[in-house]
Amino acid sequence: MRSTLDAAALCKMADRGQITGAILDGPLAFDNAISKEAAQSKGIVSPVAGDPDILLVPDLEAGNMLGKQLTYLAQAASAGIVMGARVPMVLTSRADDASGRLASSAIANLLAHQRRQQGGRP
Repeated sequence: MRSTLDAAALCKMADRGQITGAILDGPLAFDNAISKEAAQSKGIVSPVAGDPDILLVPDLEAGNMLGKQLTYLAQAASAGIVMGARVPMVLTSRADDASGRLASSAIANLLAHQRRQQGGRP
């Protein structure tokens, strides 16, 4: 699968120092990413299993599904940002409350500010 190759490539880039500032591991199935016990039961040794800060998904549809599951099954707070364009884009659900919309806007603003500080466009 393309997403599996992409995840492996990102991890290899991190191993080479091309991506810094984070610990990357993957591809990991959802259960292995969020549960150290699930990963251990399958013989997976991962520095992030059971304690991820970010779950990266391969496309918008997968991200939407994951976001809805976390929101409705785990009462997770959410913020939606799309990266890869010239500027960060806010992407919220019609069902998001004001706090989710505000969090998304704040994160997009922080990312744009950081990019400006680094000499790039917002």
